[in-house]
Amino acid sequence: MVKIIVINNYGQFCHLIHRAVRDLDQDVELVKNTSSIDEILSCEPDGLILSGGPAIERAGNCGLYVKELDMPILGICLGHQVMAKEYGGEIRTGASGGYAAVEIEILEEDDILEGLGPATKVWASHADEVSILPPGFIRLARSRMCEIEAMKHSSKPLYGIQWHPEVSHTERGNDVFNNFFGICENY
Repeated sequence: MVKIIVINNYGQFCHLIHRAVRDLDQDVELVKNTSSIDEILSCEPDGLILSGGPAIERAGNCGLYVKELDMPILGICLGHQVMAKEYGGEIRTGASGGYAAVEIEILEEDDILEGLGPATKVWASHADEVSILPPGFIRLARSRMCEIEAMKHSSKPLYGIQWHPEVSHTERGNDVFNNFFGICENY
């Protein structure tokens, strides 16, 4: 069992992330995105999940978390975008806004996407998306809608995915979470 902190970025699925992690028998706590680094560390987490949310302007201290915390971090949707922006990538308004089923092509069946290849169906919003991969990151997945559906840092335990593994419409979403828990256990 690992201790996971879910950062609340005010997304409509944030509580589903908390529930999914709990239902996978992990110790989990939901905290505000305005929590300080010290408040996060006082919880003694093994990893952090940055939830989705409505706008990057409402992402609170998530930029600090991805730059200053030395632990595995999984960014989902907005969390993925914050991670990209903080490390020098770019975000744009997507050509296809709103939630929809998307087929993801797995380019690298890395530790976070282990067992998901060569393709999987997910539930995602592309109202905003990562358009330019940040330096030091590796692209892991793409779709016909977006070239950067998933990424990871080449040397830090930072992972970003555009889609929502916490919703029932995503195939193998629990596998993504379980892969992340394995990363946390071995870090």
